[in-house]
Amino acid sequence: MKTKILSLVIALMMCLSMTTALCGCNSDEAKEATATQVETKAETTDPLWEGAIYNEDVTLDKGATTIDVKVKAGEKAITVTINTDATNLEDALLGAGLVEGEEGAYGLFIKKVNGIVADYDEDQSYWAIYKDGEYLTTGANETAITSGDNYELVRTK
Repeated sequence: MKTKILSLVIALMMCLSMTTALCGCNSDEAKEATATQVETKAETTDPLWEGAIYNEDVTLDKGATTIDVKVKAGEKAITVTINTDATNLEDALLGAGLVEGEEGAYGLFIKKVNGIVADYDEDQSYWAIYKDGEYLTTGANETAITSGDNYELVRTK
């Protein structure tokens, strides 16, 4: 009887030791995995996007005309699909709340896109506008839009 009890106690102690050892390993592995995830996130986070309104693709507004606007700043880009009844790019962008800027002699001078600032006076950055991969030589107010158009707003230095 004593032998059975002693065997049972030893078996329980061994199980307890193994469980404690395994939990300790899993805990260390979990800590390492979490640290790696945090490091990876920190490495891939672009400081330009800290104040961004949208951090992933999004569809905005309602309207008969649909355009896609890729917003590129630093190493990151998202696509904003805008449904609008506007007839020009400036009105579509302003109507969707995607851009902010100052009116000038050539229309809207875009200073902020998706909450991301480009300040030429500070660091010589500005927002370049492309349509189907080609640099636009007209202002957003002079750029007529039609459904299916693809634009890019690229923070440029």
